[in-house]
This record gives sequence, C-alpha cells and structure tokens, in this order.
Amino acid sequence: MVNIIINVAVITMNKNKDIIEEGVVSILDNKIIYVGDSLEEAISNYKDFEIIDGKNGILIPGMINCHTHISMVAFRSLADDCKDRLKRYLFPLEKILVDEKLTYIGAKYGIAEMLLGGVTTFCDMYYFEDEVAKASKELNIRGILLETVVDFISPDSYKEFGGIDYGKKFIKKWENDGLIKVGLAPHAPYTNTSESLKECFVISKENNTLMSMHVAEMDYEFDECIKKYNMTPVEYLNSLGILDNNFISAHTVLVNDKDISILKEKNVGISHNIGANAKGAKGVMPILKMIDKGLNIGLGTDGPMSGNTLDIITQMPQVAKIHKLFNNDRGVLPCDKILEMATIGGARVLNMENEIGSIEVGKKADLVLLETDSVNMQPIYDYYSTIVYSANPGNVSMVIVDGKVVVKDKKLLSGDFNEIRKDLINLKEDILKMAKTL
Repeated sequence: MVNIIINVAVITMNKNKDIIEEGVVSILDNKIIYVGDSLEEAISNYKDFEIIDGKNGILIPGMINCHTHISMVAFRSLADDCKDRLKRYLFPLEKILVDEKLTYIGAKYGIAEMLLGGVTTFCDMYYFEDEVAKASKELNIRGILLETVVDFISPDSYKEFGGIDYGKKFIKKWENDGLIKVGLAPHAPYTNTSESLKECFVISKENNTLMSMHVAEMDYEFDECIKKYNMTPVEYLNSLGILDNNFISAHTVLVNDKDISILKEKNVGISHNIGANAKGAKGVMPILKMIDKGLNIGLGTDGPMSGNTLDIITQMPQVAKIHKLFNNDRGVLPCDKILEMATIGGARVLNMENEIGSIEVGKKADLVLLETDSVNMQPIYDYYSTIVYSANPGNVSMVIVDGKVVVKDKKLLSGDFNEIRKDLINLKEDILKMAKTL
C-alpha cells in the first residue's frame, strides 16, 4: 500500500532547500518514493494507494533531538532554581531512585512527549538504556541510545565505570535493529579518567557506534582541565585521540577558536542545547564561529530536568533569539538555518544524513505535519519564520516514523497516552518523599 500525502506545503530541507507549495509526497513501506507537485504522477505506477489529506498544513522532515536524558522526565520541575543541582541534587536522587522501572516508565512518557512534539529521532544518554530501547521499539521512534559511563557506582552498576560492561552487552543485543542504534556515553571529563575514555573510544571504534559526551559545559570542568593538563577540555580529549566523526559533543559552551578548529578538523558533531544552557546559566555557545568553520550542528533539549521540555519546536526560537541578543545583531541565524539544525543538521551530527533529515526520494519516511488552522499559525508569508517563531508543539497534527503513522489528529497512536501518563504520576509520591530529604 502506497500512502500519498496531498494538500501540503513541503519544506524539503534538501540541498537547495526547495519548497513545494502544492506538494505531494508518497511513501511505500518505510521509504519516500515521490516528492513533487503532481498527484497523477505520484499514483501513476500504483493501483493500491491511500490518500492522506494534509489540509493545507506544512510538511517538514521529522525533527531530531541530538542530546537528552529522557527518563529524567520523572524528576521534571524538581529543584529548578537550585545551585549546583547536578552534584547536590540530581546525582543523589538518581543513586537512590533510578532503576529499570523508573527508566522504562520515564522513557515511555518522554518518547510520547517527543512524538507528540514532532521529534522522530533522539540521542539519549542515561542508565538502563536497554529499558529505553524497549520503550522506543514499543512506541516506534528512532533512537540513538548511549549507555552512561561514570567513575562512581551508578544506578545500573555496582562498580566504577560499570557502564562499559553494560554497554558491551547492550551493543551486541541491538546491533542489527532497524530503529535502534546503541553505544557508549562517558558522562564528562570530570566523571571519567583518561583510561576509561580511551576504552570507550576503542569499543566504539570496534563496533562502529557513536559516542557522546558532555564537553566544555561546566566552569569547574574547564578549570580542572587547565589545572591538571594545562589544556582546555577539547584539547584534552583531542590529546587522548578520541575525537572523530562518531563523537557527539554535547553543550560545547566554553570553547575558544583553537578548540573550534580542532572540532572541525576531527569532524566532531555538536549538539546545541540552548534552553538547558540558558536556564542553567552555563553560557552561550559560540555558534556563529562554529558555523563559519563548517561544523555539523544539531539541536538538543538536554534532560527534561534541565530544560523542562523534550521537543525541538520550543528550542528553535530560543536559539534564534538568544544568539541575536548575545551578538547584538537581529540578522544572525535566519530561520531556514535554525530549521536546518533541527532536521538535516541533526542528521549530520548522528551520521545519518543519507537516511533521515530531509524529504527526498529514497530516504526514510520520517515526517511531521504542522496544521495551520490554529490561531497562532496565520497569516503565513514565510514558511521558515512560521515554523520557528509561530509554531508550538500543539500544532503537530501528524507524525510518521519509518513509514508508520504514530501520531494522528494530535493523538498518540503507537501507545496509550493515558496509561503512560498514569504510570508516570504513580512514581511521584516516592520521588517527592526522597526529594525532601536532599
């Protein structure tokens, strides 16, 4: 059966950034087989097809969340104004409460939130990532799932750096899955040793998997690298030989020109997490210099305890506005560039630009339909501006992942959202009781 979407403005995000105002897109199995403006041409070779009326909506590629910790949604709205929340609040809370059940329930809720907000691919860094994988398969989302490695006893390990052993088994278990890709995520320079970082890199190389890490995010991380190695965090990681095109550098705020040159030379992917960085008062990533150097940059939400949201639509206007303000220049980062980072840019960061990130024949059918009937969506003079500055997650009316409709008429089809929400809320009492002791 061929599904044919009509009556949409297709924002392709292809190399030329073509826009097809009276667009038609055809899907067979999990692939896009036609992109154009002719229904007659789209159906010419097929007798068995179904028409999906886009109702004058805007069809964009599925959005990509390049860095998050989705199961943290269980802790959302706790200690939002607490200083040094990571070490004083989050690490202790995780040590006591995070287990397979919480991770799975949090993952299902977080995935539901992402799908309802138009995210079709996400890169996660957390514990018990096998539970996140199971939740991802159940709700049919594309997941890049990376097991956390830290230098202390973690929720899913009884020894330091136990995530490495967990990760090895995890990689083998999911190595041939169509939706799920897995790997390792050493948490940060300050929670790993040079030896553990090198070991993670070797495992990633041997298995051709991605590796992600919090880099140049914290002032104490920067100061420690200078004190111990007389190098910036980026210089330090480069000296270990672990930076390459399979490395995703999350945050990357405290970097200088030399660091940016290193990141470009090694073709490192960058996840820009503007909302969480702004809320945490971490600083502003020098994105204009990175763009000038030609770095691959995608957008991330960070964990929902840090940034409070998991969709990318809410990140886009923050990226635009904060950088305009920071650079005192209204003209920087035009809207098409913002949407690029949210889609094909994120695909480049994940080394998946040949599979997802744009609406082109031969790519996976990961698509998002934004309705334009709501009060905030009219009039439309510029599609990119409307998407970046006017739209919100509530405008997502349909989501297709790998050829399957998972959201229709703003309702989740791949899972029972009422049950998913009920399970999450049932965790609240125990979490609140423990939180009050910290």
